[in-house]
Amino acid sequence: MLLKHAAMLSVAGGGRSRQTAAPVAHALPVERASERGFKMVKFGLQFKAALENVTNVRPLGEDFRWFLKESTPLKGGRGAASMVQKCKLCSRENSIDILGDTIMSYNAEDSERFKTMVQFECRGLQPVDFQPQAGFAAEGAESGTKFPEINLQEKDWTDYDEKVSESVGIYEVTHQFIKC
Repeated sequence: MLLKHAAMLSVAGGGRSRQTAAPVAHALPVERASERGFKMVKFGLQFKAALENVTNVRPLGEDFRWFLKESTPLKGGRGAASMVQKCKLCSRENSIDILGDTIMSYNAEDSERFKTMVQFECRGLQPVDFQPQAGFAAEGAESGTKFPEINLQEKDWTDYDEKVSESVGIYEVTHQFIKC
């Protein structure tokens, strides 16, 4: 079953996060996994793009938003999760947590191949879509020029590297989730 929430469910890593109350057009669809119980399952978000003269594409900063939901304490002192959702029928808490130590950059040698950029620990929920936004960074493959404000919402990004007088870009951004 696909939940039809209109609010943007965003997750910020690094412990610094803000609540997002206003509805946003691109929600992260989440599939219930209640038939499988509360087993913890890890899912990896795999990223794929064609890179032109750039490398080290990565989320920028510890407070990068993966657009799931902010960190919320779990009931009963069981720690914290990046997204907690309570079932209205049975009152069970389902959660998704970002595994910060799994965040990887996407490099020139990864171009046009799927590579896991981050993993999520999921209990009772399964991510089924991802909407890249602003907050990515990259470097010039030859020059090392920093490109710190990349917005991938349109699935393409282009710029110009003045150090080596060539265009740079990230094209045809796509993703998939895999079970880890």
